[in-house]
Amino acid sequence: MSNRIVLNGVSYHGKGAIGEIPGVARARGCTKAFVCSDPDLIKFGVTAKVTDLLDQEGMAYTVYSDIKANPTIENVQHGVKAFAESGADYIIAIGGGSSMDTAKAVGIIANNPEFADVRSLEGVAPTKKHAVFTIAVPTTAGTAAEVTINYVITDVEKKRKFVCVDVNDIPEVAVIDPDMMSSMPRGLTAATGMDALTHAIEGYITKGAWEMTDMFHLEAIRLISRHLRGAVDNTPEGREGMALAQYIAGMGFSNVGLGIVHSMAHGLGALYDTPHGVANAIILPSVMEYNACATGDKYREIARAMGVEGVDTMSQEEYRKAAIDAVRNLSADVGIPADLKGILREEDIPFLAESAYADACRPGNPRDTSVEEIADLYRALL
Repeated sequence: MSNRIVLNGVSYHGKGAIGEIPGVARARGCTKAFVCSDPDLIKFGVTAKVTDLLDQEGMAYTVYSDIKANPTIENVQHGVKAFAESGADYIIAIGGGSSMDTAKAVGIIANNPEFADVRSLEGVAPTKKHAVFTIAVPTTAGTAAEVTINYVITDVEKKRKFVCVDVNDIPEVAVIDPDMMSSMPRGLTAATGMDALTHAIEGYITKGAWEMTDMFHLEAIRLISRHLRGAVDNTPEGREGMALAQYIAGMGFSNVGLGIVHSMAHGLGALYDTPHGVANAIILPSVMEYNACATGDKYREIARAMGVEGVDTMSQEEYRKAAIDAVRNLSADVGIPADLKGILREEDIPFLAESAYADACRPGNPRDTSVEEIADLYRALL
């Protein structure tokens, strides 16, 4: 069996990296951008950091902002129509996972119109053409959507999220500039940072993990443990460290999958509009406890990467507990709630457990599970 790695053709990293965007677009022969960004980023002037560069260079663009925190089928279909009407020939996606996921779906459908219903993109869709040329500019340090082959769409009618996995959706160019993340409020920084940690840990222990992705994930865990607290305090070092860490995590998990933390979080986002990073952060320690028996010695390396000392003299039980405790401590330090009280309703657990079991991330979980066991995990967090 072979292992596959799919990454951006080109990525730019560091302060001022957005300055590369006009030149990249010109070199590609692009004439008009479809700037996909959410309303808050436009309101607070974050999107303008990029559009001002386009204005200075006399480059045409249209802004599309019909984007929700958990993008819906309707958002995507509106976006496809707006892209066609705009006359644009490339996309600049500016934002977190919501903007990126919307842009990916729009770009895929624009070049593969047979998937215009959006639902048919669920799972591994047999698209034939790569998405519209896209430059992805993250404004959060968490989702890594700029480097993944995944996107998630909410089906409002069926009250569920579905995951789309497609090598044709990855943006050709990613621009990771920590200055674009400097205006994130503390709560969002914490939530997206814990989302990145969940990506790294789930990617490291997933059934598909292998040496190259292990390398990415362990480095991401190390960087997140070192820099997330600083990023929440808005230090330059913290912002820069998290910008890199979340990208490295994306390099890994995009290619090997995730697990039931994400499966369970997707349901909370679809049903209650719970922020994805918050849901992941709350669920992660409990699922780590559940999965521990199926992870060999990997929790020792997680604990080591998180700065726990003396792991080589610990028993398996001790280093597994140390890894889980380190995750809980980091989550608490950045202000994430410890449970789902006030979010989860007992009567919704059967539906949520069924949805999580059907989720595309579930098969990658290191421990085989069931609807009943997932339901028990939800209940334990009430």
